[in-house]
Amino acid sequence: PAAVTEDVVLHSFKCGYRHVDSARVYRNEGPCAEAIKKSGIPRSEIFLTSKVPPRAIGYEQTKSSIESSFTQTGLEYFDLYLIHAPYGGKDARNGSWRALVEAQQAGKIRSIGVSNYGIHHLDELESYIKELEEVNGKGKGGEISVGQWELHPWLTRPDIVQWCQQRGVVIEAYCPMVRGQRLDEPVLEPLVKKYGKTAAQILIRWSLQKGFVPLPKSVTPSRIEENADVFDFELTAEEMNSLTTSDYAPCSWDPTTSHD
Repeated sequence: PAAVTEDVVLHSFKCGYRHVDSARVYRNEGPCAEAIKKSGIPRSEIFLTSKVPPRAIGYEQTKSSIESSFTQTGLEYFDLYLIHAPYGGKDARNGSWRALVEAQQAGKIRSIGVSNYGIHHLDELESYIKELEEVNGKGKGGEISVGQWELHPWLTRPDIVQWCQQRGVVIEAYCPMVRGQRLDEPVLEPLVKKYGKTAAQILIRWSLQKGFVPLPKSVTPSRIEENADVFDFELTAEEMNSLTTSDYAPCSWDPTTSHD
């Protein structure tokens, strides 16, 4: 929530976090920026993300969204800007991408990418990038540097993960702890006992070992600290496999299935 964002982000910085995932639709860009400014940490050591709102997909709307991000934060650049969801139709999605590419070329955004794209959306964008390169020159169509999806043992998205890995796209995993809905799963119990960790920590560790960038979310100071304490143990290959399921069970929205 925007009202507590600044304090939460500042506490996270004290715990060693340096990656802040914000979005226009969360209405928390301003408080995140204030925390960055008050932290005393060099801006270059912090990685800040924002996203084009699902209702602002399209070239002009995305340009306005980006400008609003700078107005509300007073920052000189964003490290990453994503298209939050693949809504609005093909022309609108492509327009949003073109606006992101232009902002990146202008030095306002360091990296660009997508969130919640299905394989058909990713293929569509890859084709559009090639079209832009044919018109503007090689390397001028933008690069999908990062993709963000809900990912956890009950939603592994192997097709999307493979697509990204083949192209060197960094995969960010939101809801890595399944919003707390699966912490009592029997498969987690022996690992909790063996490693002396919480079920949430086991799930974050699973995400890290899958090669994802997990994005744990909490406003509780003790849990923020707990979620960062996952680097003193490692799950075995057998344990990783025991956690991984073939279920398709989102705990959040799932725009990957959109066909508009």
